[in-house]
Formats: sequence, structure tokens, C-alpha cells
Amino acid sequence: MDQLALLFVLLLGAVVSVPVGERLGLPSPVLMTLLGIALALPDFVPNVDIPPDLILPALLPPLLYAAVRRTSWRQFAANRRPIFLLAVALVFVTTLVVAAVASAIVPGLPIAAAFALGALVAPPDPVAATAVAGQLGLPRRLVSILEGEGLFNDVTAIVLYHVAIAAAVSGTFSPWRAGLDLVLSAVVAVAVGVALGWATNKLMSLLDDTTLQIGLTLLVPFASYVLAEELHGSGVLAVLTTAVFLSEYASDADAVMTRLAGSTVWDVVDTLVTGVAFGLIGLELHNALRTAAGRWGEMLGWAGAIVAVVVLVRLAWLLPATWLTKRLHAKRDYDEEIPTSWRETVVMWWAGMRGVASVALALAIPLEMDDGSPFPDRSEIVFIAFGVIMATLLVQGLTLPWLVRRLGVRADVDVEKAFEKELAARAAKAAKKRLREIEDTEELPEEVSEQLLRRAFEIGVRISPDLGEEERREGQGHEKRLRRVKRMRRIQAEMMSAARHEVLAARSEPGADPEIVDRVLRHLDVRSLR
Repeated sequence: MDQLALLFVLLLGAVVSVPVGERLGLPSPVLMTLLGIALALPDFVPNVDIPPDLILPALLPPLLYAAVRRTSWRQFAANRRPIFLLAVALVFVTTLVVAAVASAIVPGLPIAAAFALGALVAPPDPVAATAVAGQLGLPRRLVSILEGEGLFNDVTAIVLYHVAIAAAVSGTFSPWRAGLDLVLSAVVAVAVGVALGWATNKLMSLLDDTTLQIGLTLLVPFASYVLAEELHGSGVLAVLTTAVFLSEYASDADAVMTRLAGSTVWDVVDTLVTGVAFGLIGLELHNALRTAAGRWGEMLGWAGAIVAVVVLVRLAWLLPATWLTKRLHAKRDYDEEIPTSWRETVVMWWAGMRGVASVALALAIPLEMDDGSPFPDRSEIVFIAFGVIMATLLVQGLTLPWLVRRLGVRADVDVEKAFEKELAARAAKAAKKRLREIEDTEELPEEVSEQLLRRAFEIGVRISPDLGEEERREGQGHEKRLRRVKRMRRIQAEMMSAARHEVLAARSEPGADPEIVDRVLRHLDVRSLR
């Protein structure tokens, strides 16, 4: 088996792990990690030969961009306090405590190297958190906080990591310089993200083609990351800024094809890249195990101690942080979403799994110092890092579904349905309002006006059938209208199905241009969704 065949196996596993995970009630990233470990065992499977400095630029940009597409700036702003406490403050605290414990238990480990270890194991993985939270049906407030934490904590951790590595390699450290680097990195990243988002928005309006617009969105995350890194900014923060900018300002309500096709393409990218990323974590395990030859007991003890520190620090931080946020939330009128019970706090604690960023940072530790001597205790740091990643990803990832079920933490379906019904009513009301405005300026036949009014009513019913039930309860006239709408929907669906079958059959006819057939079929598909 060569590297290309191994990549194909990981891509296939990424697709298969989703339905298998749903059936087993397990997160697909955890299953892909187990697949990677299984693939690393046979001798005929080649070692993964990916330069460590390419792992983050190749995997993180599309994963971060896809995750931001599912949220919004308003959501980040509403949850700014808990996100700051988790993504910034908790990363700092975890780094400090891990560095202190590691320098105490690992003989001869320099403090700068210990800080590098603390920084690379501090951030929970955004991909794992998002995938697990969405798959378990957690309350939206928890999903929002976990997504926000996962998206922003890499920014803090990567900057701390680079500062610690620079201090370890050079042998010098300046707190003022480190603080200045942190601020400049953030400023450059935000500037790059906004500028690239603005340029992309303008370019998308000029392209005016669905295929080209989606192709551009596939390139933008990588361009944002690389450009920011070249200018000594945070590539992660640049990608987040670009994605948030585009989600807020590049949304055309009438770009139906771009929105439908773009969502599908990015769902595919997210699934495949997530699977490959976590498969690589399992495949890289053998490199870490090789460093422990002859020292298993000692190094497992160090890794176990750091795992305990990482897990317990998160719990010790979450309990007072959640209490403080609740107190502030009760005193003032905030829109932020916070855990409402100790059960939700426990789920947030146990969802702190490490992943892609920690692996990439561990493998990217330089081999030598500036003076040519070996980097101090590099093998020990890599082994401990993988111990933390595997323990949190596999133990917490495999037991989190059981914990969620045991504690009874579930999404409030009634609230979600109520909001969906409210949006459906607003959509139908907006359509009716626009129809009345048109009737005031144009003379429409009565039967046309009545038919358009039924279509406006049907808009809301398609989104939320409960609206139709409310109309039915209001009177027999509405009940008759509802039956008529349902009948029309059924007949229209059968008509569109016949039309699609006819056009699809023409694809195999002699002389038929498949490109034209596909274009007509695409129009019918879009029409069927309306």
C-alpha cells in the first residue's frame, strides 16, 4: 500500500464513519481516530510522510471556514464572555499549570519547553467539539459556546506555542516582546481577514457564476491563512475573520443556486477533511510510541499526570466561571447563552477533547536549537502530547454520548420548533405583504391573485406544517384551503417528478447534449425545492 492508497482509505472511511457513528451513537471523529490506529499496526501500511509545518495550513483553514458557516457574528458577540473565559483565559491557565507540573515531574525539562508542551495541549479541538456537539443533539447554547471556544482557542494557543518555542530555541525570553507579538499577530490577522473578505465579496459579485463563486470560496480560507502567516499574523484568526465577514456581508437572498450548491460542497469538504484529519492522528501514534522504547512506565506516568492536569484544570475553571457568568447574567440583561444547570456544565467539561492542532504543533517542534544542539526532551514532549490527545479524544469521545444520555442533557425541541414556526410565519407574512404591494401597482386577475395568495400561505406551511394546523383550528375555510394546498403540493410533486424523469431519459438518447440536459435538470431540481 502506498501513500495515495492510504489517503483513499481515509477518505472512504470519512464517508462511512458518519452513518456508522450515527448507528452506534459515537462521534465520527473518534471512529476515524480508531481507524487510523488500526491502519498504523500492519507492516504493509506506509508511514505518513507529511511535513509537520504543512498539517495546520492544509487541514485547519477549510475546517474552520466550514465551522464558521454554521454560526454568525451575532452569536459570537452574544457569547463573548464565556468564549473569552474558555478560549483565552482557560488556555493561559492550562498552559501555566501544565508547564509547572511538567517541569516538576520531567527531569531536566527547561521551563520554555514545558510552556511549549502546555500551549500545545491546552486548546480543545474545534473540529471534535463541533462534530460531537452537533451529533449528540445538545442544547443550542452549549453548542454555541463549544463552537466559539474551539474556534478561538487555537489562536491563543498557537501564539503562546510560538513564543515558547522561540524562547526555548534561542535561550532568551522577553515578556514585553511576547505581549507585543500577541497583539501584533491579532491586529495583522484581523486586518488580513477583513481585507480579504471585502475583496472576495467584490470579486464574487463580478464573477456572477455559481461554479466560479463556489470555487473562490474553496480557495479563500487557504489564501487568508497563508497571507496572514507570511505577514507574521495569526492564520487561524485571519480565516475566522474572513469567514465571519463573508457570512455577514456576502449573503445574497436571491442567490438560490449558489447557496444550495455551496452548502452541499462545503458539507462534503467538511466531512472528508475532518475524516482525514482524525485518521492522521491515529496514524501518527506509532511515531510517538517509538520515542518511548524502553521507558514505557516512566513516560506513561508523565503522560497520565498531564492528562489529569488538563482534565481537572478544565473542571476547576468551569465551575467558578459558570457561577460567575450566571451571577452577572442575572444582574444584567445579557443575550449570551450559558449553561443552565450543573449537568450542562459537566457535559461542557467532558467535551474538552484535543485533536488536530495539538498533533500538528507537537510534530512541528524543531529538532535542533539555534546552537545546533538537540531540542531538549523533544521525544518526551511528543509522547506526552499524544498521550493527552489519545486519552481525551478516545476516552472522553467514546464516553461523552453515554454521559449525555445519563445526565439527560438534550436540546429544547419545543423552543427550536417555536422559533422555526415564527420564522415560517414571518416568511409567509413578508410574501403576502409584497403581494399586496404589487396588487396596489398592478392589476391582477382575481384568480391569479387568489392563486398567489395560496402560494404565499404555502411558503409558511412548507417550512412549518404547524402553521397549517393553526389555520385549520381557526375555521372550516382555512381547513378547506389547507386540504387544497396539500393536494396541489402532491400533484405538483408528481408533475415535477414526471418532468425530471423525461429530461433524465433524454440524456441517453442519440444526439442529446448532456450539458444542456444537465442544465435543464438543474433548473427543475431548483424548482422542485421551492
